[in-house]
Amino acid sequence: MISSQKNNLLNIDFLLEKLKIEAGFKIADLGCGRFGYFTFPLAKKVGRNGKVYAVDIIKDNLNSIKSMARTENLSQIETIWSDLEVYKGAKINNNSLDAVLLISVLHQAKKPLQILEEAGRMVKIGGKILVLEWLEDNTVFGTKDSPRIGQKELKGYASKLFLGVQEEFLVGDHYYALLLIKK
Repeated sequence: MISSQKNNLLNIDFLLEKLKIEAGFKIADLGCGRFGYFTFPLAKKVGRNGKVYAVDIIKDNLNSIKSMARTENLSQIETIWSDLEVYKGAKINNNSLDAVLLISVLHQAKKPLQILEEAGRMVKIGGKILVLEWLEDNTVFGTKDSPRIGQKELKGYASKLFLGVQEEFLVGDHYYALLLIKK
């Protein structure tokens, strides 16, 4: 089923609602970025008994997140440096997470299948992976030659990794999302 979030901006609350997050969940924000746009709302949803792993390859991004987490007294945030294209590079246990986020990450990768495989390794059976990527025909941000990962291609990757598509939907005017579930 394809649904849609109809406004032009990326609505973080809309996306996080799809994960049905509960207090105590363990979640990884892979490719969290410098400001943790998803990391901090996740930390508030999982509460003190939960855990949010903010994972990135850029150490300055992680230092920024770590500093903000200390300032906001969010001890449930843990930063992890990792090259997500390396299997088990994130050093998060197999089958240990309730959910994983891959927000606008795969199109930047040389090996997107390996990143999805790493996400699938970490999430437990029945756990969810939320993938958000640019629409293929959208060139507002970037040039006509900017890399894009299409929904069909991403679904093909997911099926190879025993990840089912629970939902697919549009997000604003520029993104699509797949909510995957580990079988």
